[in-house]
Amino acid sequence: MNFNPWIKGFAHLFFPRVCQACGHVLYAREEVLCTKCLYRLPKTNFSEHDENPVSRTFWGRVELNAATAFLFFSKGGKTQRLMHGLKYRGKKQIGIYLGKLFGNELKKSALFNDVEVVIPVPMHPKKQQKRGYNQSALIAEGIAFSMKAELQKNNLVKVVNTSSQTKKSRYGRWDNVKDVFSVNNALLLENKHILLVDDVITTGATIEACARQLHTIPGVKISVASLAHAPGW
Repeated sequence: MNFNPWIKGFAHLFFPRVCQACGHVLYAREEVLCTKCLYRLPKTNFSEHDENPVSRTFWGRVELNAATAFLFFSKGGKTQRLMHGLKYRGKKQIGIYLGKLFGNELKKSALFNDVEVVIPVPMHPKKQQKRGYNQSALIAEGIAFSMKAELQKNNLVKVVNTSSQTKKSRYGRWDNVKDVFSVNNALLLENKHILLVDDVITTGATIEACARQLHTIPGVKISVASLAHAPGW
């Protein structure tokens, strides 16, 4: 007799699983989000359009095949609550779960369905050690799983530990990250369609710096996917 469902059910009486967006208790078949919050996710649907607010962020700055974001970010909204849980409360499952949902959309898009390698925007080792994980890598893990693409978490690396981008101007953000990324093994990426993954796109300075470094590799095609789009933040 399999006692696992009984054990899990008993444990949930004392440690109930709750929706990471609204806090309501989850039903047995729900995961991370309740059905209501899942249905009401503020999706952008940008992945079907090569001209969208995210792609326009990079026009004239760096060559990209396509760029998109999964969710709209608004102050006090579901996306902000999910991002806060992922980045600051150790809720790693949020990143992987939303990444899988995002990947399912990307693989249906003609702009993204031939992606071969998924690469998260890297953190400097000191910052990652302090936080314990890279939230962009968790999102990338979920995307790669759904798209059946190769995940490379340690090829693009951040070699300079920069200060926070939060209160910097657009130029200040770019100047802060322009020479801080490096590629360990370019041969693994030659002639590949690379999907560069970040958690939130604001000015796009970090993505631009990463993409410029990846463009030094022969034959690459670069696309960008962010979990959330927050213009002006």
